[in-house]
Amino acid sequence: MICLVRLKSIVGSATGVAGAAFLAFLLSALTQLPGSAALAADNSILVQSTTSTQNSGLFAHILPLFETQTGIKVKVVAVGTGQALKNARNGDGDVLLVHAKAAEQKFVRGGWGVKRFDLMYNDFVIVGPANDPAKIAGMKDAPAALAKIANAHAIFASRGDNSGTHKAELRLWKLAGGAAAAARGSWYRETGSGMGATLNIAAGIGAYALTDRATWLSFNNKRDLRVLVEGDKRLFNQYGVMLVNPARHKHVNAKQGRAFINWLLSDVGQSAIAGFKVKGRQLFFPNAAPGS
Repeated sequence: MICLVRLKSIVGSATGVAGAAFLAFLLSALTQLPGSAALAADNSILVQSTTSTQNSGLFAHILPLFETQTGIKVKVVAVGTGQALKNARNGDGDVLLVHAKAAEQKFVRGGWGVKRFDLMYNDFVIVGPANDPAKIAGMKDAPAALAKIANAHAIFASRGDNSGTHKAELRLWKLAGGAAAAARGSWYRETGSGMGATLNIAAGIGAYALTDRATWLSFNNKRDLRVLVEGDKRLFNQYGVMLVNPARHKHVNAKQGRAFINWLLSDVGQSAIAGFKVKGRQLFFPNAAPGS
């Protein structure tokens, strides 16, 4: 990033009104570039987050409350967890809010994040067509259900995008014997897309899919898809939040970022998360440690 000292050297011998005008022009232009939060010096933060928090409507519910109470504006980039981690590692963001705990802990151990906090949870479910060709309806063992899908060569739609949901799916396939890895392109279809798009594809071709419950409850194009497998403790879906390390990226808005994290972990923020419902159903369950 070009610093102010460098800018002054660029202006060089230009002095007076002309030099000041030129410097002001360069500053104005640079504040429009990605990663220029420090130069812009505005009271805002950028949050790298997973798609489920955005697409479910959670952010639309809680951010106005936070912004009203603090005056801090929040911009959200909603991508798969893997991409969010990559973006944050590259310094594109102030706060990271995702749902792949092992990857998040690795991010912090690598010095890219300051400290990770449990924030909230929900669960994953396996959905599929009402005629259920693999006969998994009502099962409580998610890996066993996936094994039956593989044995039946029933179509399974995977996000295939290194998201938190995809990582969870791969863990379950490993427990099921890993059959999906050898079946790419036949009954195992990777969409390379977000959860909503993957559910649209599953609904269109009558496929099974793993989805977080928040996205499922907010999803309107269900057609004849049904929740067929739920309740396995291995379907637990934990979300975490952390500050991008300002020691790695000097432009990170650490003060406002910490204020957002502290608000999320506070009684007020946790109550706001718990109060978010769709069609009377609570989508996320706050579980920040007391005093965190």
